[in-house]
Amino acid sequence: MFLGIVLIAAAAYLLGSIPTGYLLVRIFRHQDIRSVGSGNIGATNVLRSGGKGLGAATFFLDMLKGCSAVWLGGFLGAMLLPSMPFRTAQALAALIAVLGHMFPVWLRFKGGKGVATGFGVFLVAAPWAALAAISVFFIVLFLSRYVSLASILGAGSFPFFAWYFHRTQPNGPHPTPFFVAVECAVALLIIVKHHQNIRRLLAGTESRFGAKKTA
Repeated sequence: MFLGIVLIAAAAYLLGSIPTGYLLVRIFRHQDIRSVGSGNIGATNVLRSGGKGLGAATFFLDMLKGCSAVWLGGFLGAMLLPSMPFRTAQALAALIAVLGHMFPVWLRFKGGKGVATGFGVFLVAAPWAALAAISVFFIVLFLSRYVSLASILGAGSFPFFAWYFHRTQPNGPHPTPFFVAVECAVALLIIVKHHQNIRRLLAGTESRFGAKKTA
């Protein structure tokens, strides 16, 4: 059982740790995205650096690697750990994939904030809650033009949407306690990774989406 858990965690980490924003900017613009704007490797900084297409590609690929990690985690769990609940295997992969994105070994453990990857992992594991949370993200972004605030509120709303859909879909996949704990943990991790943005929001110095000033 231990070996199966290690394999799921290793596969999820390797997928999650792929620094897509860094690679895309390095390949197509011959720049180190960490030296541009906020220095973050995520889609928002790639977009603000002037690469609209690269920003969209970064978000999509970060989301895709989250989806792939959870799918693979569930597959490996069913194959190697038949006694482990399927949802627990998915949750393990989801948590490790997000941690891999945030702390990639390839970039000295300095990665992104986990928004796109977090959306991706739960788009597979808890799709309705993920879609509801990303709707909150876009509504807040439209009203405030703060990507950070939209990310924080979107992530913060996710556990509540997950709880609601778990209750209203009794015939759906039953969440294990570990699965519920991971839903909350991933949301909290994303919020904590925005700690500098939170300080700037409180100080009134955070940049709005579309502004030239970096965040």
